[in-house]
Amino acid sequence: MVRDFVLLSDYVPGIIQEIRYFSTYNFVGDRIDGYEEPCAIITKEAARALKTIANLANVQGYRLKIFDTYRPANAVKHFVMWGIEDLDQRMKPYFYPDLEKQELFKKGYIASKSSHSRGSTVDLTLFDMKTGKELDMGSPFDFFSEMSHPDYRGITDEQYANRMLLQDLMVSNGFRPIDCEWWHFTLENEPFPDTYFDFPVSSEYLKRQA
Repeated sequence: MVRDFVLLSDYVPGIIQEIRYFSTYNFVGDRIDGYEEPCAIITKEAARALKTIANLANVQGYRLKIFDTYRPANAVKHFVMWGIEDLDQRMKPYFYPDLEKQELFKKGYIASKSSHSRGSTVDLTLFDMKTGKELDMGSPFDFFSEMSHPDYRGITDEQYANRMLLQDLMVSNGFRPIDCEWWHFTLENEPFPDTYFDFPVSSEYLKRQA
């Protein structure tokens, strides 16, 4: 089944990738287990849909910027153990300033079993080719707050319109959103709805499976 996964950049060459969980700039503050390379891996079906979305976005002057796609089950376990056992809160001011760590799970921002591990979920935003910056969505990626809910109206009209632009592109091409994160979408007809994979985020690993 790993053969059904691809590097997203092979399908969408112009995609921008900032794989946050490979870096230390994330809500944990460390590189997350299972992320061996900063590359977006995803199912072929989701990659095809994102290729269509990228083309539509390009016509409007935007590129897709990817923060995360496939996430190993071991990475999700890293999140859970961090939430339960780790007293370190050094990234709290940047990612969850108004919540305690345990609330991140209760409120649905972090899942003990993630749709990302099924391989057809993506976290992304739109990059404005004219300004050379991400569109202003009113809150940054992985900012755990009501402010990040897609329908939150305590932001400017322009910020809300930017969220709806991203959501319309995704939903009209086969993805469904969730109610607490404007950046998170899962392919409606995902090929592995009940399988949670645990292979590493690694282009070399994919090549060996081909």
